[in-house]
Amino acid sequence: MSKSPEDWKLFQGDNREPHDAIANLPDVPPWRPFGKEAHLGVSRRKRRGETFQARLEEVEMVNAALYLRRPLLITGKPGTGKSSLAYAVAHELKLGEVLYWPITTRTTLKDGLYSYDAIGRLQEVRQAEARGNYTEDPQKIADYITLGPLGTALLESSRPRVLIIDEIDKSDIDLPNDLLTIFEEGRFEIPELARLEKESDDSEQISKPIEVRVRTAYTDEAETTYSERKVKIRGGRIACREFPLVLLTSNGERDFPPAFLRRCLRLNMRDPDREQLERIIQAHLKDSNLSSNQVNGLIERFLQRRDKGKEQLATDQLLNALFMIARQRDWVGDTKESLLDHLLAPLDRPLQVKQTKERLPEKDK
Repeated sequence: MSKSPEDWKLFQGDNREPHDAIANLPDVPPWRPFGKEAHLGVSRRKRRGETFQARLEEVEMVNAALYLRRPLLITGKPGTGKSSLAYAVAHELKLGEVLYWPITTRTTLKDGLYSYDAIGRLQEVRQAEARGNYTEDPQKIADYITLGPLGTALLESSRPRVLIIDEIDKSDIDLPNDLLTIFEEGRFEIPELARLEKESDDSEQISKPIEVRVRTAYTDEAETTYSERKVKIRGGRIACREFPLVLLTSNGERDFPPAFLRRCLRLNMRDPDREQLERIIQAHLKDSNLSSNQVNGLIERFLQRRDKGKEQLATDQLLNALFMIARQRDWVGDTKESLLDHLLAPLDRPLQVKQTKERLPEKDK
């Protein structure tokens, strides 16, 4: 079966001879800028923050969290922009890199505060002892310590740092309660460093806490906070000067204890309405060749299924669909409708779409 000149597909799957159609791969979607970053390592989430369209209640609750120095617990369906809100705040207020801490059922408080490579340190000690030149140096211990996202967020700073604790509802039952002391005190101690001070017999050393440099969780070279990828800490203790802007996201899969909720402000992010969707599309696809009829038609289709059909759909799916139909190519037979059905498949039920009816090129009929 030969390829139709109308066919938009690069891969045909019909055992034809290898070819160079991949050279026709178009530019990346604006929200997937692989290889197109101004600076290597810039987060894809950061781009979403720059184009995020906030509602009034979202703006109000972010400001309340900043004024009150309280964490903000954000609930909402997947794809409503819970994480993007943090990047939008950091972008507008020039707060540097957003620290990101994803939560699983195995996550502990220590995972967010710091990690210590005890095995690597033990191997170094054994090698030094074998050479006969081992000395107890606090900095050598600190070299094996890396602050986690939460630990980095609590470092001293004249401006609040920004931290996302993502999908806190996936944590085990203890983590929300373990966070309470951190949220109230804004400080913690690294025992591996703190005990060096306690074990010292030198009174002068005790009066001047041991100072070492440790690695932080900052990795974005494009942000001013990258200069703090290594910082000095004294006595193994870290205490914030400005409480960080902490955004905890939740998909609503569990309830939290009242003591935890009392220490958080709460925000429920709703699905974007038509006006918001239009603004989001304009922000992401302003340079596309989409007509207003194409955009309005697909928005209407999306809203009919999401709101009236009660199907769980994410805004990302609408953007994906619009990006595909914006390609300057013709469509063969029913392949356009089939592709849209797949791209807009509900997230809360098994995939069920109509089978594609492809039109064969004339000479293959």
